[in-house]
Amino acid sequence: MANFEFLLTDSLEKVFPEAPPTSFSSKSISVFQNEQFSFQLAYHCYDRNSKINIHVEADDSIHTSVSVVKKVPSNLPAYPDSHDENYLYTTPGLFPDLLEPVSDGNIELETDGWNSIWFDVNPQSGTVGETTIKLHITDETNTSIYEQSINFRVIPHSLPEQTLIHTQWFHADSLANYYQVEAFSDEHWRVIENFIKTAKENGINMLLTPIFTPPLDTKVGGERTTVQLVQISFIESEYSFDFSLLKKWLEICKRNGIKYIEIAHLFTQWGAQFTPKIMVMENGDLVRKFGWDVAADSMEYRSFLDSFLPALTEFLKANWEAEKVYFHISDEPNESNIATYSKAKAIAEPHLKDFKIIDALSDYSFFQKGIVTKPVIASDHIQPFIDNNLSNLWVYYCCAQNKNVSNRFMAMPSARNRIIATQLFKYNIEGFLHWGYNFYNSQYSIEPIDPYVITDANKAFPSGDSFLVYPGKNGEAIPSIRSRVFYHALQDLRAFQLLEQLKGKAFVLNIIEKNQTITFTDYPVEKDYIFQIREEINREIEQAL
Repeated sequence: MANFEFLLTDSLEKVFPEAPPTSFSSKSISVFQNEQFSFQLAYHCYDRNSKINIHVEADDSIHTSVSVVKKVPSNLPAYPDSHDENYLYTTPGLFPDLLEPVSDGNIELETDGWNSIWFDVNPQSGTVGETTIKLHITDETNTSIYEQSINFRVIPHSLPEQTLIHTQWFHADSLANYYQVEAFSDEHWRVIENFIKTAKENGINMLLTPIFTPPLDTKVGGERTTVQLVQISFIESEYSFDFSLLKKWLEICKRNGIKYIEIAHLFTQWGAQFTPKIMVMENGDLVRKFGWDVAADSMEYRSFLDSFLPALTEFLKANWEAEKVYFHISDEPNESNIATYSKAKAIAEPHLKDFKIIDALSDYSFFQKGIVTKPVIASDHIQPFIDNNLSNLWVYYCCAQNKNVSNRFMAMPSARNRIIATQLFKYNIEGFLHWGYNFYNSQYSIEPIDPYVITDANKAFPSGDSFLVYPGKNGEAIPSIRSRVFYHALQDLRAFQLLEQLKGKAFVLNIIEKNQTITFTDYPVEKDYIFQIREEINREIEQAL
């Protein structure tokens, strides 16, 4: 009989082979009826030279799904010369991240030290009060090797609907590349819908929509696989547009609960100097009519937009709510390209009066000068906007936000991921953006990558920055620890907002900031803080209701 050791631990623990994790520190676990709660069962199998299988059962009155935490390789867990002290590791290695679903309860154990099994608990409608989940594990001979009960209390109320607008950029070309299917073939559509469904399940309610191939993270002069939802023809000096694929995209979004549509950028990244790759049927041939070789302010592109944007916006108004459609000009403009960005915006903006325009930036002067009126601000550059009492702010982070602020790198503690809920709440953040839901390319999209082998865009971005989910064997999106933890942060935010409705914002802030003032760069780093304030928030909500 194999020699095992088991230990219950929480969802914010990352279990590495070389050290036992901390055990459950919370004596009280409460969840709302529509809230997901997760925990882990860490294990150590001391028989390193044998293949060992177990069977896991969760005898519960509320739905519990099981996943195996798999480790993935990272050659770049952190930038060597640019990180702070709040990382778990900064050297290359294997990091626990992938949540591989278990459908039949059968698990083959890792034998390289400590590893873990992940449990997601989702109360069903009508479940209230004290609930016990009984874990029972047997070995290959059906001999019981572990039993444990976990007590939960299901609060007889529901969290309010998410109000935060949340987008993680959806890369349809990465799905075509990975599964080796033709763009917008039946199989591609099936995979797209699977990934959209998982996005919504993890709190993503806005979707980047490729009216034409998004001009994002593409080498100057290079191309990404064409994913263009609008079919365009050019006959006798006139453009015509077929929106049937875009209509299908919107129907899938509606079917899966997506509320907001984010139109792909109208000009290239890093300065808005050129045009996106746009394929056009001309003289019987499908040709690339626009791209890096066409200037953004060329008469040819101006003429195209003068024809395209009125047709597109009319279609969008007929098929979506205009106030829930957002446009982009160019990603991350800076002081050196104010002129080109301003010129590009002036070309497009007259056609977009009934829609919002947002763009990611780090420079407050862009807002001061009125160049970007709805900025999506880097989390480590947001303080000037806060100091000037601006409302309805949006925030983002990516690879560059590697010091002091919340982020989701694999090498970071999960508490650093989940803490963002306190910041989103305190500063009334309206929207959160991240560029990598499923970017399975190397940097600049020079080549596709296998995300199970390369997790850092070929040593370009710290592992965990470029994608949040993995591509499954059957075309499904496989979650990561990071996706689950960020979703739990969104649940925290909803709980904070519910208590705010009942007792006011100051009351909630007194709980959140009882030990220290919260900012985007200053916050408690201990995971126990997160669990403790959630329990206090939950108690106050129950009392108020």
